[in-house]
Amino acid sequence: MTPSATPAYRRLSVEERRSQLLDAALSLFAHRAPEDVSLDDVAEAAGVSRPLVYRYFPGGKQQLYEAALRSAAEELRNCFGEPLEGPLLPRLARALDRYLAFVDEHDTGFSALLQGGSVVETSRTTAIVDGVRRSAAEHIYRHLGIAAPGPRLRMTVRMWITAVEAASLIWLDEEKQPPAGELRDWLVDQFVAVLTVTAGRDPQTAALVGALAGDDRD
Repeated sequence: MTPSATPAYRRLSVEERRSQLLDAALSLFAHRAPEDVSLDDVAEAAGVSRPLVYRYFPGGKQQLYEAALRSAAEELRNCFGEPLEGPLLPRLARALDRYLAFVDEHDTGFSALLQGGSVVETSRTTAIVDGVRRSAAEHIYRHLGIAAPGPRLRMTVRMWITAVEAASLIWLDEEKQPPAGELRDWLVDQFVAVLTVTAGRDPQTAALVGALAGDDRD
């Protein structure tokens, strides 16, 4: 009688095991507030023991949360990494599609992240979140073709990024209504609107608004 074939066991490398644990943690943090996730939860989700989690994250839950947050922050930064080709507004719309898809997938975690107040929130976690905002602003300046944005344009872009975050939180609170596509279009309209207001006081922004007047977002 031929013995039944059994799958070969492959020992994970250090990086593979770390990625496995981070993926498990991100999945949990996406749908539960950080303080509601324990190391036992992460170990169970990853199918490993609690001591193994500690071996890779000796700082415990705080270190694991910060590592997961950095991973999520990198994904958020990549949302704005649209090629610098074609009309600006469709590029912005595609970036927002990716951003809102991230918000949709990580709803509870996204809310906990931006609203703060978590027991695991520290100056380091705050800096990670702020880094995402600054990276998003830098991406937008590149898409605008502006190497040295003036203070009014910088403030306008950063205010709009804050508005996108606030709208995303309200969208989650409103059970993801209106549909993501409608929210995206409204946020693009908001971007044009705030630039138009600033253009009345800033020649640099006025030149941008003039270029956007012929932009086709279809």
